[in-house]
Amino acid sequence: MPFARSSSDSVSRLRSLAAIALMLIAALAAHTAQAAPLSSRPLHENWQFRLPPDDPQAAEHKGATGWHAATIPGHVHTDLLAAKLIPDPYVGAREAQLQWIGLAQWEYRSQFDVDQASLARAHNELVFDGLDTFATIYLNGKQVLKADNSFRTWRVPVDGQLRERGNELRVVFDSPIRRLLPQVQAMPNKIAGNYPSPYGDEPRDAMTANFVRKPGYHYGWDWGPRYVTAGIWRGVRLDSWDRLRIGDLHVRPEHVSRQAAQTSVEVEIHSDRADAATIEIEYTDAKARSKTLSQSARLRAGVNRVAIAVNIADPQLWYPVGYGEQPLYTFMAVVRDRDGVQASAQRRTGLRSVELRRERDAKGQGFAFVINGIPVFAKGANAIPFDAFPARVTRERLRRDLQSARDANMNMIRNWGGGYYESDDFFELTDELGLLVWQDFMFGGGMPPGYDAAFRANVVAEARDNVRRLRNHPSIVLWCGNNEEETAWKDWGHSKKLIEADPKFAQTVWEGYVALFGKDLRAVVAEDGAGVPYWSSSPSNDLAEKANDSDNGDKHYWDVWGGPALPASAYLEETPRFMSEYGLQGWPSLRTIAAFAQPGEQGIDTPVIRAHQKFLAGDGNTRLLKYIRGEYGEPRDFADFVYLSQQVQAEGIELAALHHRASRPRTMGSLYWQLNDVWPGASWSSLDYFGRWKPLHFHAKRFFAELAIAPLRRVSDKDGGRTELSLLSDRVAPVAGEWRMRVMDFDGRVLREERKPATLAALASTRAGSWSDAELLGGADPKRTAAVFELIVDGRTVSRRAVYFAESRLLAWPDPKLSARLRRDGEGYVLSVHADKFARAVWVDFGDQDVSLADNALTLLPGETVEIAVRSKADLGSLQKGLNLRSLYRP
Repeated sequence: MPFARSSSDSVSRLRSLAAIALMLIAALAAHTAQAAPLSSRPLHENWQFRLPPDDPQAAEHKGATGWHAATIPGHVHTDLLAAKLIPDPYVGAREAQLQWIGLAQWEYRSQFDVDQASLARAHNELVFDGLDTFATIYLNGKQVLKADNSFRTWRVPVDGQLRERGNELRVVFDSPIRRLLPQVQAMPNKIAGNYPSPYGDEPRDAMTANFVRKPGYHYGWDWGPRYVTAGIWRGVRLDSWDRLRIGDLHVRPEHVSRQAAQTSVEVEIHSDRADAATIEIEYTDAKARSKTLSQSARLRAGVNRVAIAVNIADPQLWYPVGYGEQPLYTFMAVVRDRDGVQASAQRRTGLRSVELRRERDAKGQGFAFVINGIPVFAKGANAIPFDAFPARVTRERLRRDLQSARDANMNMIRNWGGGYYESDDFFELTDELGLLVWQDFMFGGGMPPGYDAAFRANVVAEARDNVRRLRNHPSIVLWCGNNEEETAWKDWGHSKKLIEADPKFAQTVWEGYVALFGKDLRAVVAEDGAGVPYWSSSPSNDLAEKANDSDNGDKHYWDVWGGPALPASAYLEETPRFMSEYGLQGWPSLRTIAAFAQPGEQGIDTPVIRAHQKFLAGDGNTRLLKYIRGEYGEPRDFADFVYLSQQVQAEGIELAALHHRASRPRTMGSLYWQLNDVWPGASWSSLDYFGRWKPLHFHAKRFFAELAIAPLRRVSDKDGGRTELSLLSDRVAPVAGEWRMRVMDFDGRVLREERKPATLAALASTRAGSWSDAELLGGADPKRTAAVFELIVDGRTVSRRAVYFAESRLLAWPDPKLSARLRRDGEGYVLSVHADKFARAVWVDFGDQDVSLADNALTLLPGETVEIAVRSKADLGSLQKGLNLRSLYRP
């Protein structure tokens, strides 16, 4: 018979059941929490920084030893500026007095709380997207990371080290100069550096920048200041997850054509257990049409890579600007297990094919980018960092300058190797704008210690981080190992001195170079680069015997401006396969100069102007004067010097770019140096630091136009001068039009006119005529005459260029009697500019008013009136008061 239960037994049983129920509820709650996807929390608040009181710099900078508010992402220089501990590093001539910052150690700290839900997760990781550069990280007093590469992402497990309240995160940055200088000084024979410091913060014969993975331009360049900064320069966050997370989502194009796109969607899954999962891939095209695919997978503990074939019929292909649209697909990956969604990730990409075509001919080997089967003539510029302190570069600022590149009819940007790997914002914008990107790895000058296995391993990890981060962007069409390392070794004497001192070590250095740039980085791009080609250096022929070769590979040409400082006409004698660097300097506008120099500080050789002229360590204006005097004569004052420097730049680069385009298909690219500025000062840029267009940028809009006319005059002993006429077209179908040539004197009298129909071949340069000076002039005075060439399509002049028969300083310019009238037009204004007589290099500005003009830097024919759209927040009266017109006429 059953035992009889007492009331106390019943109570115990109820209590046991209740306890079991509570345990089940707790287990269910834990299970539910365990099934939640990854959560990511930025840690950008409540940061402070200081100069440690025991640092050698503390005695002279005691104000920096207290704790001050810091901005993350940021830099120690910008934090010091915000705390009013230093003056603005861009204003005046302050660089020398701020070099102590790069010699100091800097300490950052923050406190943060963590909610119970995050503490209960199986995994918590601190993620640093950018630490500049030698950083030791402590969490709640315990060291969790030592970082040594500014370009890498650092992921640190901190499971069991967090608490609910008052977690302290502390980051200590060592001075890279102080850290590396002893080992560099101990080298019996040193490898070549780049720009020695003029300020004494490191010896001129022991440069440390080569040995650290940090933006090279921080150590100074010939267009920017030396500010060896430090800081948490990109985001920091806390990632919390349970069973798994998606480490990467990659859409790999296997074969792309107009008929079909065969892709492999690769999902990298980090799992802490073996388990079954389902991966769903949903993709949506630019017209919001979507499709979902699903695949089962058996995950193992650790890193899993699951590839799902996605074939798209009649794909919307991505094209560079000028060749088609830029449609972008969105791919979403969702990972589910038995408890639901565990992780998800999203990528936006474009579908296109890319080829670096190296066709051989009698002279050598070509260098052309082919996108979706179309050979594209690359038109554009080299981009340098957009600020000395990149954390303050906003998406809006990037859009401003990249939109300006597109507005100037560019289709390619070369991201130069002495800066940093640009932000996701940059590449999202180039994808949207249709700008192709030539992407250097971050080596900009000076031989790196590739012979050091640890250094190379660090670089390979950096390369994988960035190639994998950026590989879904269709705008990237080349990964290049470095900027000018190979040509420096072979052509600049970097190897010669070392071979003479220690031939065995020199051989070791070169073998390390080949291992790093010929093998390691090539392998990373081959494995992870989504089919984008690799090129070992710029300029180079990819490690062939000759580096900077006009008949093979890409070319940097600096015999104009640099080296022998040949006149701009020498550009016509250099016809490379692909011109990836060439340039002439020009100062920014007086309004931009006023941002760093007071009126009394402005002069061709004043201290503040010299401080913002980095070429030849401040003596660069002597080189500019050589070019100004050679073409235009002596400047009358500083304002005239600035204006004439801009004409040197604009007219010289126009000559080179038109020659490159006219030389198609031998030449298939023209990228001038440089697009943008890192600070306000003299440089080779066409956009200044504030995004204002120099005359060069307005000229680029014309010489990079889809349809353009190129009358190029060469001077020779045989016939004095000869003008060759080419008609340029980037259209994929032939264009019917006509060209017109008028020889006229500067008063407007037409001495000769010729007009002929022409068909511009698709994607080509079409030769249209050739004349000696004598044939064009017919006895007219060369000092008072120009030949004006125009390309006319559909009854409209689409391109015009004038040819002159002597340097501008020798021409008898008449007073053009320029006049202008400004009127309102809707929300903006229209400026009408008129010239009674020939007016060359007409420049319109509005003084202190910020104004955007649709066109500028014009040549007006006698009696011509042009209308220019003007945008400004200023009122009509202020604009009229500030209006100023310049030309090459000198009264």
